[in-house]
Amino acid sequence: MEALYDNLNAAPLPLPACSMKKNGHHVCIIGGGGTGGALAYDLALRGFAVTLLEKGELTSGTTGRHHGQLHCGARYAYGDRNIARECFEESVILSRIAGSCIEYNGGFFVALTDEEADFEKAFIEGCLESGIPARKVKKEKILAIEPRLGAVKTGVFVPDGTFDAFRLPMMFFSAAKMLGARIMPWHEVVGFDITNGRMQAVIAQNLLTRESGASVSGKELRIEADYVINASGAWAGKIGELAGADIPVTPAPGAMLAVKGRLVDRVISRMRPPSDGDILVPQRGLTIIGSTQRVTDNPDGILPTESEIEFLKAKAEEMVPGFASLPVHAAWAAARPLAGSRKHKFGNTADSAVIDDVEGRSLSRDFMILDHAASDHIMGFATILGGKATVLRAMAEKTANFICSALHVESECRTDEYSLPSWREYFRGSRS
Repeated sequence: MEALYDNLNAAPLPLPACSMKKNGHHVCIIGGGGTGGALAYDLALRGFAVTLLEKGELTSGTTGRHHGQLHCGARYAYGDRNIARECFEESVILSRIAGSCIEYNGGFFVALTDEEADFEKAFIEGCLESGIPARKVKKEKILAIEPRLGAVKTGVFVPDGTFDAFRLPMMFFSAAKMLGARIMPWHEVVGFDITNGRMQAVIAQNLLTRESGASVSGKELRIEADYVINASGAWAGKIGELAGADIPVTPAPGAMLAVKGRLVDRVISRMRPPSDGDILVPQRGLTIIGSTQRVTDNPDGILPTESEIEFLKAKAEEMVPGFASLPVHAAWAAARPLAGSRKHKFGNTADSAVIDDVEGRSLSRDFMILDHAASDHIMGFATILGGKATVLRAMAEKTANFICSALHVESECRTDEYSLPSWREYFRGSRS
């Protein structure tokens, strides 16, 4: 633990010049969210030529629609020590390399009921066993720090934080672009060239130049690559269908609600196993309550329901009295890409059906790489499934390691060593 905090205090290195040695391999990434951006940066830093395709604007999918919590892992410490430990380690690394868009302000897990207070001992034990420095705090001190909280019985301090859901991934995109990666938003993947069981090329269409009603024929862009990574999150199954691959992913929409006013200065969570409507996240002059969970077969065009909005208001009111009466700034939903098939786990549940905590939250929050050479007999093609925004750098590292192994490239990850450039650099297109 001490080593992690030493790493936080050590000054990161400046990003190396884009004229670094190339290894001769080209990787095409499908998906312009946080995972795709972090992977593009990692691969470019290792000397790969990189092309990234996104059918909309960068971060316009799930990445740009979460509440921006920098998870220290405490939320998962009771149920999965490995995920909790990784979240904590990555939160420290991100605070070091991307500090300009992170508010490392800490958080409280609070007990509002006797049942939640009884959970305190097991919660602290889980945190400490995961390497997370959690400590009990008297309710009087909690209320002195966060006076808007309601009837708190007890609480635990943890090193949570917040980050800008747009700016953090764009810092990775800035770094990738500086190192020569070709980032192509508004390019939709419409097919693949798979010859003799090997992925040869990705077929994409430029949505900005496509004429209304025009057919795909004659409007295609062919991108040949040594390896293709499907990092499209909740849309991974749709990309898999184009390649004839079966991808076990469950789009799980979660609704969030923001009201005007910064009611708390730290992340506030209910002291219980993860459930719906149990986190308050401060973001600049707003306070966000999240989230709910349901499943769907189609991650496009998801909106929060009226019942979800009322549910979130009620849950936030329990934590901060007066929340529900404040002006609503926005309500939205994001489709989490949970690793695992709803069809296989739950049968033919109705589309967009609300699921309970047991079945919905039993799907993994962990991260996996699906090698389609093994699952679908397609060489040179893999899919990233699951994961969390806090561990985007670690997911990219593991995926880049996998690609290096597949292409027999010897190169180590160094993304934890360098300071990320400002998100603004992506749009400036230069270091100045």
